[in-house]
Amino acid sequence: MKVVLMVLDSVGIGALPDAHLFGDEGSNTLGNIAKHVSNFSLPNLSKIGLANIDAELHLPSVEYPVGAFGKAKQKSLGKDTTTGHWEICGVHLEKPFPVFPEGFPDEILTIIETETGVSFMANEAGSGTDIINKYGEKHLQSKNPILYTSADSVFQLAMHEEIFPIERQYEICKKARALLKGKFEVGRVIARPFIGDVGSFVRTSRRKDFSVKPPISTVLNALKDHGKEVLAIGKISDIFSGSGITKSIKTKNNQEGIQETIKAMKQEFEGLIFTNLIDFDMHYGHRRDVEGYAKCLMDYDQVLPEVIAALGDEDILIISADHGNDPTFKGTDHTREYIPVLVLGKKIKKGIHLGTRNTFSDIGATILDAFKIPMTIDANSFYDKVI
Repeated sequence: MKVVLMVLDSVGIGALPDAHLFGDEGSNTLGNIAKHVSNFSLPNLSKIGLANIDAELHLPSVEYPVGAFGKAKQKSLGKDTTTGHWEICGVHLEKPFPVFPEGFPDEILTIIETETGVSFMANEAGSGTDIINKYGEKHLQSKNPILYTSADSVFQLAMHEEIFPIERQYEICKKARALLKGKFEVGRVIARPFIGDVGSFVRTSRRKDFSVKPPISTVLNALKDHGKEVLAIGKISDIFSGSGITKSIKTKNNQEGIQETIKAMKQEFEGLIFTNLIDFDMHYGHRRDVEGYAKCLMDYDQVLPEVIAALGDEDILIISADHGNDPTFKGTDHTREYIPVLVLGKKIKKGIHLGTRNTFSDIGATILDAFKIPMTIDANSFYDKVI
């Protein structure tokens, strides 16, 4: 048996009750896209039960959904990628990872520059492609790494591969990761290598994330410890710093992620296929591209039948998210939202409404129950409801 968990990165479905604490009242990634984009349609996701979760999604409901459906609250105090994925797997954080929208203070930069032997330039929040275009020429002249961050908890370094060989880039990031502790402990340090000339810079596929390890054992560790495979597709392994992963496949985009998932589903093994599809968040949410986000969702919906067709008789498909990123909302930040929970499989009951789950971790608890693995986490499995 396999459980396939697909995280549609940032596809939130409505503001959480505490959204006002994050400045996110009124956010609804999926619902607002549906309101703003004509001819927006997700027939295959709706068929499973997505449209029946909440009227605020502005999708036509289905009379007879073929899967189980509901939504989940976030218990952890945060709305970033790492916090969301960790909570799915049983980790609840009492405080969010720090963000530095005004750049990193000299207090920590001086230490990192001394240890790495380089001086950073830029040190501001922005989109990676914009930052490279803005500072790329100065970088070539000064040979100083471009430091930037975002609304997420990240310390990102962009360096040209002809100036800094890739292993040197990774070395600098590893040293920064080791020094970013305490109040400076960001979720991820990211190497963002690029190539090309002024006016035609291109980021390469050799991006590498250096993440904080989860503070406790996760659902992934439990699966691995009980002899199950844990295949990470996309940036999952980076998010968990490799902890609890038996095999990892990096992907460049949603299309690769989906195809690698389908390929893995057709292989013989027992365990979890854990896929992150990043395009929704990276290309459209942060950039507030409503039409692009809508098309990306419809593209996923169109290929979903291929995923479903690859399910074995005992397999379970769970489709969810990790936070919101409403492209119709102010700013460029993630939004504090509910996430969808869709469950499908040949042995899954049809038309079951799972209600509102009190934590993302209910997904992880359900996966543990599916494999009959004992582990105590602060969550309630819905396995018995859907089988």
